[in-house]
Amino acid sequence: MNDDPDALKLSAKLLERGRWLFAQDCVFISGAPDYCSMPKPDLPEIAFVGRSNVGKSSLINALTDRKALARVSNTPGRTQQINFFQLKDALILADLPGYGYAKASKTEIRRWTRLIFDYLRGRPSLRRVCLLIDARHGLKSKDIEVMKDLDEAAVSYQIVFTKCDKVKPAALERTIKNTLKLIAKHVAAHPMIIRTSSTKKEGIETLRTELAIIADIR
Repeated sequence: MNDDPDALKLSAKLLERGRWLFAQDCVFISGAPDYCSMPKPDLPEIAFVGRSNVGKSSLINALTDRKALARVSNTPGRTQQINFFQLKDALILADLPGYGYAKASKTEIRRWTRLIFDYLRGRPSLRRVCLLIDARHGLKSKDIEVMKDLDEAAVSYQIVFTKCDKVKPAALERTIKNTLKLIAKHVAAHPMIIRTSSTKKEGIETLRTELAIIADIR
């Protein structure tokens, strides 16, 4: 029995669609240090964005059931380009550099911060942004800035809590309740928050299903 509370909101048919899609081949196709280097926008695209060290690469690896598809590091700011992964002929996953704290020069931080926002505002194939939030800390001011920017650009985004296994259930429920109240004021925010743990695979099936709905499955 699936004990993920978010999965209970999804039908068995949709859950199976998500399982099937993420069981297909997923391959790295390119890394883009600037907007001009990005691959052609031929497939629906999902972007993973969040503060440095929030767990973007770990979540992508968990979704695709790979150990090292996306590079994982304990050093904030390790990802300094947008990495694109293609899932079958149906979906592109984009792993963006983290914003906020990073062990890099101010020049480099400005460069990849500009890259992030150029991508989020201008990528025509972008269907949804997964805005990753560390469940231990909740939304920070920089996250809210990103949300406002996505609202203005009319880019759909969904809050995904990471590292939920590191938070006591009661505290997690309070954080989710407070976050739901906040996102109700943001026009481009998806109304459903997904809670995940990459290490314990919690919420992974639910997120797979949400993303499979967007994919170009024929």
